[in-house]
Amino acid sequence: MGDSSAIESYHAHVYFDADTREEAKRVREAVEERFDIQMGRWHEKMVGPHPCWSYQIAFEPPVLDELVPWLMVNREGLTIFLHPNTGDALSDHTDHVDWLGPSVDLNIDFFTKRAGAEGN
Repeated sequence: MGDSSAIESYHAHVYFDADTREEAKRVREAVEERFDIQMGRWHEKMVGPHPCWSYQIAFEPPVLDELVPWLMVNREGLTIFLHPNTGDALSDHTDHVDWLGPSVDLNIDFFTKRAGAEGN
């Protein structure tokens, strides 16, 4: 079993597209108003392993118990990808994940390509 004390922080990635941009904007503004989080950039392109447009919500473990239930009922139909940050990015994005809404396949090759580039 893994050690949950290894969780340094969390990321929630809110996925959207051209048709759901307004919903994503409303969720983003509401999260910023209500929670002690760090909001990432708004990406209208695929970034990293994410197969959709997205933005990131970064937060510390104490925020999890309030933020995630709020997102569950206020996600406006959007898919949200949630993962911890333990220092093992591949496992954090594959083994230690949770989804609010339908899951989508991530671009896991991103991690092997990045690891190969770092080894050079």
